[in-house]
Amino acid sequence: MISLFYVCAVSAQTDSKKNTPVGKWKFEAPYAPEGFTTGIIEVSFADNKYSSAISFAGSDYIIPGDKTKVESDTVTFVVIVEGNEVAVSLKAENDAKMTGKAVYSEGEIPLTLTKEVPNK
Repeated sequence: MISLFYVCAVSAQTDSKKNTPVGKWKFEAPYAPEGFTTGIIEVSFADNKYSSAISFAGSDYIIPGDKTKVESDTVTFVVIVEGNEVAVSLKAENDAKMTGKAVYSEGEIPLTLTKEVPNK
């Protein structure tokens, strides 16, 4: 009886594990305008709320995200890039990969993200 309870408890913990979006993610957006095709999206959690930021390859400038929300396996936020509002929506595929899109006045750009492994 105790072993049955243990198996059920372990199963429940495994099923409830969610992919965490927190961390640095390298993104690729091959259909984006030149200069905006690669970079880093960082999702953080502090003071009981999520925040986000984006930077593009070749630039040290970090653009903070606004209206960052994490619900289930989806991350959404808005950034202003060169005066344009860009709505980013990402879905976690697993702990190491997210896919999504960036929507702005010119259209929609698909995104693929891979989690950066921190140096130890």
